[in-house]
Amino acid sequence: MRIFTASLATETNTFSPVPTDMNAFKAAFFAGPGEHPDTPTLCSSVVPILRRRGRAEGFTVIEGTSCWAEPAGLIQRQTYEALRDLILAELTESLPVDGVVLGLHGAMAAQGYDDPEGDFLARVRQIVGPDVLVAAEFDPHSHLTALRVANLDIMAAFLEFPHTDFEQRGEHVVELAMQALKGKIKPVISTFDCRMITIFPTSREPMRSFVDRMQAMEGKDGILSASVIHGFMAGDLPDMGTRIVVVTDNDKAKGDALAASLGRELYSLRRQTAMPMLDTEAGLDKAVSIRASHPGLPVTIADVWDNPGGGVAGDATFILRRMMERGMDDFAVATIWDPIAVTFCQAAGEGAELSLRVGGKSGPEGGEPLDLRVTVQ
Repeated sequence: MRIFTASLATETNTFSPVPTDMNAFKAAFFAGPGEHPDTPTLCSSVVPILRRRGRAEGFTVIEGTSCWAEPAGLIQRQTYEALRDLILAELTESLPVDGVVLGLHGAMAAQGYDDPEGDFLARVRQIVGPDVLVAAEFDPHSHLTALRVANLDIMAAFLEFPHTDFEQRGEHVVELAMQALKGKIKPVISTFDCRMITIFPTSREPMRSFVDRMQAMEGKDGILSASVIHGFMAGDLPDMGTRIVVVTDNDKAKGDALAASLGRELYSLRRQTAMPMLDTEAGLDKAVSIRASHPGLPVTIADVWDNPGGGVAGDATFILRRMMERGMDDFAVATIWDPIAVTFCQAAGEGAELSLRVGGKSGPEGGEPLDLRVTVQ
């Protein structure tokens, strides 16, 4: 038995002004064939998992390139096409194969491509033909398109947000692929569009119970796998939104019914899943009130949009500016991405006082820069 594995992944925020080029992939994670560390990474856990199983069970694993770029804006077209074609060439050189198992993210977007993963999977299918198994693991903060489903035999997403289970779900995908290749199961994918956009942290109710119950269904009554595609609201694309994915053992009708049932239930919970969020003024009012009640303890304020982990630059000044306008002065800010300000501070040296323009440089979405008198410490 011969299995090809590789990974191509990033998370694209289509509102972000920070472009994603080849340097972004090579700076974050880039492993050529056979170079992937034994430690799994977020979107490539299937590669070292297959390597271990191949050695233990005596089948051949052909490793292609695995690469990841930190979340940012649109992928440069030439970068996506070069990485795609690199992995496709490695796959072609590996033929014949019995299966292909990929680590994807699912929220990529590139110049000229609304659905890079769909494009990639369609080309994989074209190379290997209709009879070779193709499986993939996804991040739940992804998009789900008909083109992807049409070219996959098995798919599953992480169940947890925060994503603490990416390795376990990689093992889940690999195990299903092995069972299918041994002829023990015949996987069929069913999906349901929940027609909503929201946030689903699984460490709090009601998502904790929903995910636990959904996972308990796996491996019973012909249900092989069940996942929630949360959607990635920072990816302004036609297929963005929440989906349910169910994989059954050759029972499409059962999978369709279960996906629809889970999807409607999740829709009914739509006003309960996201954590409470406040606008800037109300958030600052609450912070002041909490601090007054607990004077010896710090209060943390989180700007949920200005998050580099979601692809923005991380140089927003809206909340900081408003805190200063309100006369608040006993606070720390972590962090503002501003290489120019850092360079000036390094040049001035520790202890220096200087006028510094901070933040707001990546674009108007982050607010205007702040002109401050600072001391370098």
